[in-house]
Amino acid sequence: MDVILLERIAKLGQMGEIVRVRDGFARNFLLPSGKALRATDANRQRFESERVQLEARNLELKNEASVVAEKLDGQSVSIIRQAGETGQLYGSVSTRDIAEAFTTAGFSLNRQQITLNTPIKTIGVHTVPVSLHPEVDVTVTVNIARSKEEAERQAQGEDLTQREQAPRFETFNPEEDEAEGAAEENA
Repeated sequence: MDVILLERIAKLGQMGEIVRVRDGFARNFLLPSGKALRATDANRQRFESERVQLEARNLELKNEASVVAEKLDGQSVSIIRQAGETGQLYGSVSTRDIAEAFTTAGFSLNRQQITLNTPIKTIGVHTVPVSLHPEVDVTVTVNIARSKEEAERQAQGEDLTQREQAPRFETFNPEEDEAEGAAEENA
């Protein structure tokens, strides 16, 4: 299906371009969310008449996103979760959890703006990309720890996922055992 893009969409095209997309992508995402129009003659004329307003709205949204990006870029938030001794979380941290943490910190983010390829499943300091606008991206830091004290230690650069592990049992070495046995017999 051919559609006219009403805004820039990553990996697809710029505003005003006519692109061919899968029917399901157009019907289920682009058209209902107002990001595109079907590429008919009537819609092409409608787009050309509204092009100035669309570009002005896009520029205004981009400027607002740039202002928020200056404040948000490089910010850090801590999330406390239960985890095992090796640093594996019981569950995971998703985009919803990160958005809630930044909302409580005073930033207005929704979960669609946060880009995670896979949920976070280990404790530690993770960098997360945030897309405030199709043309404005920032990175934030998410510190996931078991307690506030651990979060502070991780923020200072300490790695809490590795632990010193002594052998739990004595290893058997037959040569040493014979040497000890001979020494005990001589004594």
